[in-house]
Amino acid sequence: MELSVDADRLEATMLAGVRLVAFFVIAPPFSYRAFPGTVKVILGLGLAIGVAPRVAVGYESLATGPFLLALLTQLVVGLSLGFLVFLVFAAVQSAGALIDLFGGFTLAQAFDPQSQVNGAQFTRLFQMAALALLFTSGGYQLIVGGLVRSFDAVPLTGAFAVDDLAHALVAAMSQMFLATLQIAGPLVVVLFLADVGLGLLTRVAPALNAFQMGFPIKIGLTVLFAGALFMALPSVVSSLTGDAVQAITGRG
Repeated sequence: MELSVDADRLEATMLAGVRLVAFFVIAPPFSYRAFPGTVKVILGLGLAIGVAPRVAVGYESLATGPFLLALLTQLVVGLSLGFLVFLVFAAVQSAGALIDLFGGFTLAQAFDPQSQVNGAQFTRLFQMAALALLFTSGGYQLIVGGLVRSFDAVPLTGAFAVDDLAHALVAAMSQMFLATLQIAGPLVVVLFLADVGLGLLTRVAPALNAFQMGFPIKIGLTVLFAGALFMALPSVVSSLTGDAVQAITGRG
């Protein structure tokens, strides 16, 4: 009995597995520490076996040197795509950090080793809510589907342009800051106006020491209006998922 191995398909599967595993290590929601590294590797290799018939079309075996270079290229591509997704969803965490900063919650800042997030209450709350919404809404399936389609944009044997990657990173960073302001902007404006009102009150009646009352007032306003932002998170996460898929595939 002879066991025949298709070397071309095996190499293509290995290259695809490197890209997929590198992506799962850094991209949310798979980068969460609750996912063991073994699970990420198995998920990446299993998906690589599934896409092998697609990525092996037209692939020819490489020599040792070019194959090692191709492995390094796929590692860089996977990490880059994962970082693009990370930047897109960092907008939710950054919005929570802005709310903590203007609402006076940063005094209770702590490090969460599971999510690798260093922030106060709303930072961690928004990050965990976005993570839960990605799974309950099926957004992670769209991200995985976009990752599979990335093999059409950047084939295994193809090279990627560094300037295109730099442009994508700059665009993702700009989109992150814009989304952060869109999410947390209304509440930040309310808290800023509260500070302005307290400042005017201090000028009119210095004996009241209005800024001492500012902490409970701002905390109350934050808790009151943050509920409205929290209710809008599902639509925000859905929109960010579309942006992440577009960043991965390079098209809308």
